[in-house]
Amino acid sequence: MPLLLIDLDDTLIDRTAAFRLGVLDLLARHELPAGEVDWVVALDAEGETPRNAVAAAVIERFGLTLSVATIAESLRHGVVEHASLDDATAHALEEAGNTGWVPVIVTNGTTRQQEAKITAVGLDEIVAGWVISEAAGFAKPDREIFRIAARLVDLSLSDAWMLGDNPEKDIAGATALGIRTVWLARGRHWPHATFGPSFVADGPAEAIEHVLRGSRA
Repeated sequence: MPLLLIDLDDTLIDRTAAFRLGVLDLLARHELPAGEVDWVVALDAEGETPRNAVAAAVIERFGLTLSVATIAESLRHGVVEHASLDDATAHALEEAGNTGWVPVIVTNGTTRQQEAKITAVGLDEIVAGWVISEAAGFAKPDREIFRIAARLVDLSLSDAWMLGDNPEKDIAGATALGIRTVWLARGRHWPHATFGPSFVADGPAEAIEHVLRGSRA
């Protein structure tokens, strides 16, 4: 059974869209202009900026009297509340499992937040398991997190594929282990000249279908 490693944020789920909707909720609750959502989304930097840093900046910009912890928790909750798994992606994952592939999520982040998203959208009922950097003690692109994912389901990385949106963390990390990769471009151009993905897809369903088509050939 071959291993299908898949990133979570902005790969299986549209974390950026979920974060934006959560911020809009936050702005509405505090009667702040909805147009400020773009500033908060830019500050978030696709989740790379620590939550407390984003929360502190929001408090300072808008003069809120709430604590950093309260705003940070609101931002986390907003992502979970608005996260969704589209039908095409769910169907592709189910097809992968039905045809002998073993899908495992490999994601950076905190265990509490990432597991909340996984269960909120029902991924826990479709994938074989998940590895989260906080619990694993290694974060992408470190090679060890991919090895941990393989050991989780007692499979080899030799026939594995990795699907993800981040060129460095997902694609470079997997490529260093000889794993074939699909990059989710999301309207972007590939940024590196020295290495690249095995295939480029627009969305997760297309990425999974590419892997399945290759296995049928």
